[in-house]
Amino acid sequence: MKRALIVGGSRGLGLGLVKEHLARGWHVTATFRTPAPELSALGSDRLALETVDVTDPAGIAALAGRLSGQTFDLLFLNPGIMAGRGTTVSDIPDADISNIMLVNAIAPIRVADALIGCVAPGGTIAFMTSILGSMALNDDGRVELYRASKAALNSLILSFRGRRKAMDCTVLALHPGVVRTSMGGPTAPLDIETSVRGLADTIAARAGSGGVAFVDYRNEMLPW
Repeated sequence: MKRALIVGGSRGLGLGLVKEHLARGWHVTATFRTPAPELSALGSDRLALETVDVTDPAGIAALAGRLSGQTFDLLFLNPGIMAGRGTTVSDIPDADISNIMLVNAIAPIRVADALIGCVAPGGTIAFMTSILGSMALNDDGRVELYRASKAALNSLILSFRGRRKAMDCTVLALHPGVVRTSMGGPTAPLDIETSVRGLADTIAARAGSGGVAFVDYRNEMLPW
């Protein structure tokens, strides 16, 4: 039985990924920060729950300790928040800038560093990023702080893979599409089920390929 560790599985796309992998017969360990009734209600005997605040280094280390000895075919890092929508970076409070950069860019890499020992040889480490993190496609300046946080994450993903050239795993930066979640809004073109099904298919198609790739939920390459 394949095993997935989904960091940030309490709601939205993270919860959708948990459901999708359970439906595919995987054993899933999912993390949450605050009470997650929808996640807890799934009640599968193939679902294990863990708590972690990805901005708390001590909590990350404690999670790694609790999972020591377990191995996962997939480590999926899903933390992400929005701040400063419709506002230029000059008008966004420093606290909001610090928080979004920490949660969206720094925390996923710190968690991956802490949990890499749990990834099975030949496994996959996937990061939820965004097409808005593409430097090449930034031609309109929308949501510039969120863009910057995802561009920083993309850069750090490349660094993460680059400093582990001998590591036997596949690293993916994944764009889920524009999805009807609290972040994507009610008029977004994709529902959660379509997005996570595509993400799971993409992960499966690229399993064992090695290296690093920036792709969307349709498994189409995106420019960094």
